[in-house]
Amino acid sequence: MVRDLAPTDEPAPVQSTFLARIRGEVGRVIVGQDYLITRLLIGLLTDGHILIEGVPGLAKTLSVKTLADVLELNFVRVQFTPDLLPADLIGTTIYNAREAEFTVRKGPIFANVVLADEINRAPAKVQSALLEAMQERQVSIGGFTYPLDQPFMVLATQNPIEHEGTYPLPEAQLDRFLLKAIVGYPGRQEERQILEMNLSGPPPPVRRIVSPQVILEARASVLQVEVADRLKEYILNIILATREPRRYQLDSLAGLIAFGGSPRATSALALTARAHAFVSGRGYVTPEDIKAVTADVLRHRLVLTYEAEAEEVTADQIIERVLESVDVP
Repeated sequence: MVRDLAPTDEPAPVQSTFLARIRGEVGRVIVGQDYLITRLLIGLLTDGHILIEGVPGLAKTLSVKTLADVLELNFVRVQFTPDLLPADLIGTTIYNAREAEFTVRKGPIFANVVLADEINRAPAKVQSALLEAMQERQVSIGGFTYPLDQPFMVLATQNPIEHEGTYPLPEAQLDRFLLKAIVGYPGRQEERQILEMNLSGPPPPVRRIVSPQVILEARASVLQVEVADRLKEYILNIILATREPRRYQLDSLAGLIAFGGSPRATSALALTARAHAFVSGRGYVTPEDIKAVTADVLRHRLVLTYEAEAEEVTADQIIERVLESVDVP
């Protein structure tokens, strides 16, 4: 087993050296998705789930599977459809006539990394079953509760351009996702690299870099990353500005936000900023760490008014205005 994670009293650059090796190995297969890979690592280091939005063909599934292979994590992809049942996801009980008893058949949710592909195509019952697994890290089958393996992370994808036959995710479930990542097209040079790689044949198999235990140990190190008091106030000001925009001289946003960030959003912003600093090789949070993850933390948690929809104002635009107006310590 690869073990290079230092104790929590060591500097963050020493503790996080294994992340560079992970990125290097993933880079042998994935080109142009540094943003997504960073968010996936943040999710693993904070025990959080991620909602991924992007058009088809951006290597979202391949990125997730490659990272899982590098970390030797069990990976399962579930295609969400309107006829999917909760039992198809979490499992069910099967009657064994020979033994005259019921046995449990566990579903695909019993994996380390679960990719819920096109999650908004599943009906409410399936989404509710997934919600228990995401929040409680356990599922109920036949009156019994079964804990899920650790680490456990749900990565859900949704297509931003196709909404026919979809079920919008309720706010309660959206709030369970630590981050919502928006994946865009690669740059010209990156796409040229992708073209060359595809013309060369199938991608090479990746090597295992670290064990899942190293990720679990790294979570304790992330919690040791220092957040100064002035940065805690900065985080609070960002969240409160989405709830009370007039108090922060953002009068133009008052009619655009129906509900701002919740206390869960405040904690999520602080935790992900810590993880971003750790991934960057630092043992302390800077304002840039907070800014880097604010949109990912808030874009799915802000509830906009009909006025905002009529004016075609997006959550990202509102978050940008908030970051421009709140004083940086």
